Amino acid sequence: MSIKTILSSLGAAMIAAPAMAQGLDVVGRPHDGMTGFQPAATELARDLQWLDGMILVIITAITLFVTALLAFVIVRYNQRTNPTPKSFTHNTPLEIAWTVGPILILVFIGAFSLPVLFKQQEIPEGDITIKVTGYQWYWGYEYVGTDLAYDSYMIGAPATGGENRMTPEVEAQLVEAGYTKEDFLLATDTAVVVPVGKTVVMQVTGADVIHSWTIPAFGVKQDAVPGRLAELWFNAEREGVYFGQCSELCGIAHAYMPITVKVVSEAAYEAWLQRSIEDGGYVDVREVLTN
Repeated sequence: MSIKTILSSLGAAMIAAPAMAQGLDVVGRPHDGMTGFQPAATELARDLQWLDGMILVIITAITLFVTALLAFVIVRYNQRTNPTPKSFTHNTPLEIAWTVGPILILVFIGAFSLPVLFKQQEIPEGDITIKVTGYQWYWGYEYVGTDLAYDSYMIGAPATGGENRMTPEVEAQLVEAGYTKEDFLLATDTAVVVPVGKTVVMQVTGADVIHSWTIPAFGVKQDAVPGRLAELWFNAEREGVYFGQCSELCGIAHAYMPITVKVVSEAAYEAWLQRSIEDGGYVDVREVLTN
């Protein structure tokens, strides 16, 4: 076995260690020096990421065209090369071109973006419906049609015995929950548990101020407005642990109300749901995955 192969194997083992602790791949954790989107785990996220790339190409082309046009005008019509400027009030063909051109570009973008928007906003019938309520500064979840309801706090928040900062005690909590210290500010003491390949409808509201429930890998984001019940949906295609954040400024501890979603097999989900209902509250899904 070559040195390169050994090093690659060790690297893969180090990356997989947190996932082994969870029993699931950890998706969406930030990495130093990396840019871009979280890996798409739903059709909605793939659509959004493709749309972003397509619009980036259009914007880049427009920027290069305008820059080239400005450079041409500066060189061709400066005072030295064009000492006697022409005097005119308008140019009809040019004015038509710079009016119709942007209209056509916007129509082209709209032809692709509106179907993506409609797909997000047209809520299908859900296999599972979960009501999520934003509080200052944690989330509450209710599985509609069952007696299961629980709250979700960031590991390391005061409610979990922390101080909103990394300490040895908080690191021990993270490890006990199957995370690493790199997951601080991302991991929660409980998680939303859903089955892979099923349509999940989230009913989103707020109890005090406006919050926002967001999972980038799912391509979903919905404001939680007090007194209103909004909806979003997703169908996760890959098992794993997914992270999100409250994405609406909601007060002094806004940065400390993350979201954790665990996508598991349908059998594991049913076992977890039954166990949680029988125990009268949230059960760590790892207990089901390791059995």
